[in-house]
Amino acid sequence: MIYREFARTGFRCSAVGMGTYYDIRWIASARLLGRRPREDAIVRSIRTGLDSGLNLIDTAELYGSEPLVSKSLEGRDRESVFIATKVSPTHLRREKLIRACERSLRRLKTGYIDLYQLHFPAIRVPLSETMGAMEELVDRGMIRYIGISNFSFERMKEAEQALRKYPLTSTQMHYNMSYRKVEEQILPYCEKNGMALLPYYPVGHGRLASGGRQPPALAADLCRKYGLRSIAQLALTYLVSRSNCTFPIPRARTPEHVAENSGIDALLDPSDLDALASAYPER
Repeated sequence: MIYREFARTGFRCSAVGMGTYYDIRWIASARLLGRRPREDAIVRSIRTGLDSGLNLIDTAELYGSEPLVSKSLEGRDRESVFIATKVSPTHLRREKLIRACERSLRRLKTGYIDLYQLHFPAIRVPLSETMGAMEELVDRGMIRYIGISNFSFERMKEAEQALRKYPLTSTQMHYNMSYRKVEEQILPYCEKNGMALLPYYPVGHGRLASGGRQPPALAADLCRKYGLRSIAQLALTYLVSRSNCTFPIPRARTPEHVAENSGIDALLDPSDLDALASAYPER
């Protein structure tokens, strides 16, 4: 596994992390009924990733999976894992945000959150209020770093400018070989300003893992060249190779898939990156 510093935090994260978003029905069951389908299998999956060297876990209060992250970490060194979670867009007023963070801390059974992210931008809450509350959480020691998710380029810059005491550490966006809009502005900006980018749907919700529109010859050739076991590994390797600031977070669903995700240990040549981008027309 490749390790790299997460933004300018000093923490060396695995270049591939573990995501804990499953699907809408799973979320509804977890949040409304308190039932988390396949709970044991998911916990085994996260533990398999930890045992394999993956030390970045992304979750969110909206997902209903924070308790499973906590369960997966039982008996492990908390300082060795980088936990990222997200606050829902309905909780971006100062008091609501602080209470939401307190609830996430209880569900995660931890004294601090490494990266606390705004899941979506608010429509009616001023960014100055929200970012002020985020900085207050840092001052209180409840979180260490501030991130955003699903922010446009312009909104990302607004969020950064709304911070007064601490830097914006990361952004999380939809990004994979066939959906590369972030490469136009957001990725270069992250590189220039020392921010991390967490691509979600890194294998296109499974579409790229099954081959998608990828010409089989190119995929097979590159997998053989780099010793990759699957197109899913190729898709993750593309993201890891594109920039030192990228940390894709594929879903931790089965121990087998997570173990495969941990096997990313080579970077693609620039010419092969370009070939993949040409082979996957922008969606």
